[in-house]
Amino acid sequence: MSRSWKHSSIHQMGELYSNAIALLNSRRRKARPSLTGPPGGNLIPGLDLMPSLNGTPSLKGTPSLMGVREWLQELGHSDDDVNGLNVIHVSGTKGKGSTCAFINSFLTAHGERTGFPRKIGLYTSPHLKYVQERIQIDSKPISEKLFAKYVFEVWHGLSGKISPGPRYLQLLLLISVHAFINEGIDVAIYETHNGGEFDATNVIQKPVVTGVTTIGMDHVEQLGPLIENIAWHKAGIFKHGSPAFSTFQEPAAATVLQQRADEKNVALQFVGVNPTIPHSALALKPEVQRTNCSLAIALASTFLKVKAPQEHCILESQDILKGIEQFSWPGRFHHIVDGNHQWFLDGAHNELSIQKAAQWFLDTTLEGQGYLVMSDPKNMELEADVSSKSPPRTRVLIFSHISERDGAAILKGVAEALHRGGLQIHHVILSTYEERQDGAVSMEHCSKTPEKPFSLDVQKDYIEAYRSIDPNAHISIESTIEGALNLAREIGSRDNGMQALVTGSLYLIGGALRLLEKDTKEIPYNVST
Repeated sequence: MSRSWKHSSIHQMGELYSNAIALLNSRRRKARPSLTGPPGGNLIPGLDLMPSLNGTPSLKGTPSLMGVREWLQELGHSDDDVNGLNVIHVSGTKGKGSTCAFINSFLTAHGERTGFPRKIGLYTSPHLKYVQERIQIDSKPISEKLFAKYVFEVWHGLSGKISPGPRYLQLLLLISVHAFINEGIDVAIYETHNGGEFDATNVIQKPVVTGVTTIGMDHVEQLGPLIENIAWHKAGIFKHGSPAFSTFQEPAAATVLQQRADEKNVALQFVGVNPTIPHSALALKPEVQRTNCSLAIALASTFLKVKAPQEHCILESQDILKGIEQFSWPGRFHHIVDGNHQWFLDGAHNELSIQKAAQWFLDTTLEGQGYLVMSDPKNMELEADVSSKSPPRTRVLIFSHISERDGAAILKGVAEALHRGGLQIHHVILSTYEERQDGAVSMEHCSKTPEKPFSLDVQKDYIEAYRSIDPNAHISIESTIEGALNLAREIGSRDNGMQALVTGSLYLIGGALRLLEKDTKEIPYNVST
């Protein structure tokens, strides 16, 4: 690793933070490794040939886990220090972020009532607007000052000592562990990056409890072509001595999870929807959130039984109700009102999650309940303001997805779901991940250069995919997210209102939120898939 940052002179906090961000961004790799082999070759092992816990990686390239333990030790953090964070570790394909956010919300409510846990750490990815969103303490991202402090402590602690140095996500993981240990948290909730077995977060040797959310077909280039391959990786976070929970899975995935649990002598329990959670809660309106919430209850309850003082070791119903009430997770099922323009943002970016986003848009626009029902007394004025307006009829779809996934198939999935529900999209706007029309790039911009450009051929594929479901669709191409939002506004101003579903990528959602946050009213309906 370069030592160039070690002796840098920092005079102002703004410069320190910006330098920390630049340093982080310098550790990005150009592209993810792929399992794709030479023509006619196959580098993906079958289920019966997958490596055991101590076997060789099935991932192509260097596993993200490699080197993390050594780096932590170089920073002065032993295995016991890491285990002392009292980790709740969560993997899965869909719902990891919201499950972690629900756990955080439940433990916060319990801590407010009983005094334990006193301080809660939360590590998730990716960020939407600001990188320090990934590292939160007590439901708030750590400050720019604290974030920069820990970035440089980790950087200086490793500089010139171990080569090659950590990549972007590995570095963020190291920073989070370093921060949580120094800040003296009582529990750390960790979401995996990608996979599980060889994920950098799997440096955690003795989690208190582990959980697996819904598994689906995603990251197949890295994890394998079958759901069995993907489940094998997700179950890699299971550890002997730590109980494990999973949502109900399709049979093939469930079988692999159970096999891996048996292999590691782990008690695995599959949990369905908790019958005690309220049916009327706004945060649980999307059906998938009831599943995520139920898994979170199981994980939070188990943590308290193991770690809380005996007199406070039960997650009571009042903790659950308060946790659901105060739950918030921006960028998923996220509703923003700007006069008679309504924005429905969801970071769905695979064929499984995009169906849920489309269903949410269907339910809230056709039923009119997503913005008419408010539970926060502080927002009664906003409730009256919003509910006094008739739902605008013009509907817009803003979509962007540029990755190794089949973006055309994801877009087609949106079209199919909306068509099945009888909802007419009047205008479709396709965009890139570029945020602003003036070309300015925020240093917080989460997206790296797309692995495949938004070329004319890609645009043609997307248009054909959507029109295969809706031949009469009016489709526009905008080169920036700002241009797409402005076009939607123009349409809404012309038609006296509009409802826009913004989806396809968390990079799109992050850019949209930065652009929308200045002059909009945000409804407290920020829940995650």
